[in-house]
Amino acid sequence: MADGVEFDLGQLSSQQQEALQQYTDVTGQEIKDAVPLLERSQWNVQIAIAKFFDGDGPDLVAEAQAAQDNPPPAAARYENLHESFLDADDDRPRRTRSPRTEAAPRVVPQQPVSIRPRGLLSILLTPFSTTWSLTRGVLVVFGRIISFFFAFLPASFRPRYLGTTIRGLGQAHGRTATLPQEAARRFRREFEEAYGTHGLMFFEGGHAQALDTAKRDLKFFLMVLISPEHDDTDSFIRNTLLSPDVVSYISDPSNNIILWGGNVADPEAHQVANEYSCLKYPFSCLVCLTPKEGSTKMGIVKRLVGPMTPAAYLSGLQDAITKYSPDLNGVRAERAAQEHARNLRNEQDSAYERSLARDRERARQKREAEAAAAAAEKRALEEAERAARQEELRRQWRIWRATTVAPEPDTKDAVRLALNMPASAGGGRVIRRFASDTTLEELYAFVECYGLLQEGPLNEKAAEPEGYEHKYGFQVASVLPRETFHPSKTITIGQKMGRGGSLVVEDLIDEDEEE
Repeated sequence: MADGVEFDLGQLSSQQQEALQQYTDVTGQEIKDAVPLLERSQWNVQIAIAKFFDGDGPDLVAEAQAAQDNPPPAAARYENLHESFLDADDDRPRRTRSPRTEAAPRVVPQQPVSIRPRGLLSILLTPFSTTWSLTRGVLVVFGRIISFFFAFLPASFRPRYLGTTIRGLGQAHGRTATLPQEAARRFRREFEEAYGTHGLMFFEGGHAQALDTAKRDLKFFLMVLISPEHDDTDSFIRNTLLSPDVVSYISDPSNNIILWGGNVADPEAHQVANEYSCLKYPFSCLVCLTPKEGSTKMGIVKRLVGPMTPAAYLSGLQDAITKYSPDLNGVRAERAAQEHARNLRNEQDSAYERSLARDRERARQKREAEAAAAAAEKRALEEAERAARQEELRRQWRIWRATTVAPEPDTKDAVRLALNMPASAGGGRVIRRFASDTTLEELYAFVECYGLLQEGPLNEKAAEPEGYEHKYGFQVASVLPRETFHPSKTITIGQKMGRGGSLVVEDLIDEDEEE
């Protein structure tokens, strides 16, 4: 590779590009000089960094290869005959543990609580606040210098706890903390004002909300952190992030990518940068669910740090998504199967409940029908018993009333009546004399008891049944002129008939029988 010629990163694999990115982040060496050194180091980043800082030293790769070619003698091991046969038959492949991905932190922004003194206290504290403002300015400059210095050290020599502290000093001048949704809308508005209309759909919410959405919907979470103070930010966004190929790939719904962006000047994005150990900008990180390492673990599957070509950026995303998509598809299929089983179970439960409801309704109707039939039978039995009692009382009353009917008089002032009896009483024509002072009720009693009077001697000891009120089932009327006579106890036959007459006895019809 000649000097002055730019190296084509498209010739490198994704693992080699990631190793090159890590090496240049630490050493700051030009790519044209870094690639040969990494090739001599078999693309081992730690060995290449050690060679860069130590200068000419022992070739660690050669020593490693020599150690592999001449392994140390194995310690003597004594075994019995049984163990030797087991070792000879054991040809199962040895399983190696795959490297675990780094866990993706879930960042919830911390809302600062400020208490402003009032009145005389604010005047007394004015010198302290001024001193603190000057001190913070000095700390900002000092933090940038220290951060620049530690950026050139190897990761193994860089104090981890100082990274967060130094970055915190460098961002002490950030903007006021707002709600995550407001910060996301502000980032999107400023992004469009600076770079115009674009096809990227940034998530309008906080980092934690976007991470939870990706975890719930089994999507890839791509977060992009930019620093307005970094010289490579503008060129990265215009040439790489907004390149047609990258925009088309990120916006493709089939790739299942949730894009979230943040400006490290905002407190939330600054906190995200601290949690994800971001030391160089622009910074992109791809996160997804890693079911092989835990059913709920969100892991960092790709880091894209610093400026890079659109091809290298897109290649890094494609390699990571291609690698982890089968795992997510498996989880989707499992969730779909569970959802199908749950829906099927719900449908079966619903069908069972409907069948049970129908059975209950039929049982209720059957019980009601049985209860109605039992009630009807009970009413019929009671009515039959009541009718039997009424008939018995009527029979007793007729026997008693027959004994009270006055005998036929043999006087000149007697009223002679001709009675046409109904078919229920045997029919025929009955002629009988009555005393003129005989009431109409006694006439009715004679007609009612006529059959008993014709049968023979009566029981003189018969008594009137208690609580019984007799109702006649017939009526007596004259033919010409037509007049109906009711069983009155005050009106006499003489008043209505004079010396005699012809009467007809008619059976009364009940309303139920008439219907």
